[in-house]
Amino acid sequence: MSATGLQLKSFTFNPFSENTYVLYDHTQECVVIDPGCSNKQEQQELQSFISANSLKVVRLLNTHCHIDHVLGNKFVSDTYGVPLEIHEADLEVLRAVPTYSTAYGLPQYQEVLPEKFLTEGENILFGETELQVLFTPGHAPGHVVFYHQESKNLIGGDVLFQRSIGRTDLPGGDYATLLESIRTKLFSLPDEVVVHPGHGPSTTIGEEKASNPFLS
Repeated sequence: MSATGLQLKSFTFNPFSENTYVLYDHTQECVVIDPGCSNKQEQQELQSFISANSLKVVRLLNTHCHIDHVLGNKFVSDTYGVPLEIHEADLEVLRAVPTYSTAYGLPQYQEVLPEKFLTEGENILFGETELQVLFTPGHAPGHVVFYHQESKNLIGGDVLFQRSIGRTDLPGGDYATLLESIRTKLFSLPDEVVVHPGHGPSTTIGEEKASNPFLS
């Protein structure tokens, strides 16, 4: 990734083993995607990396707003003075989190609402980096992914996993919609694109086209 200027750091946070991503380039501007940090130790791990690399957080992005992807939103927003950005179709998903966070054993969740809505076709700009926003509903009604065309890296949230796909049994989920998102948005990308998912190891578009049992 350094050959194209994009650097990517992942963290695995919270009881759901969610992948949080920090993307940055040589300008030291960075974006935080899906901060899942659920306690002081995880917050410190994220903050220490940002500090050690002298990074400036300029944007806070969510692929979607299920609890495991939003636990650190308020921490990042407050610490770095950046507003939350999500797709408008996931606003109700975000608003629902406080109603069930205690039942999931996470009563410490603090809500922060978005100040900006992401739309497909717009680009996320930071430093000298440009990410494309692709609308990929199915796992959640307002799910988006972020694609860096130059380095062929995709921050994919909970759409496509190594040999699996996102669950569709949560409110707003739809199996047929998810498969359509994968086939029309993700599988139209080059085979060598690396997918960095919301859980588990990375994979490639080509690998999943060839061997994902849900998409054969």
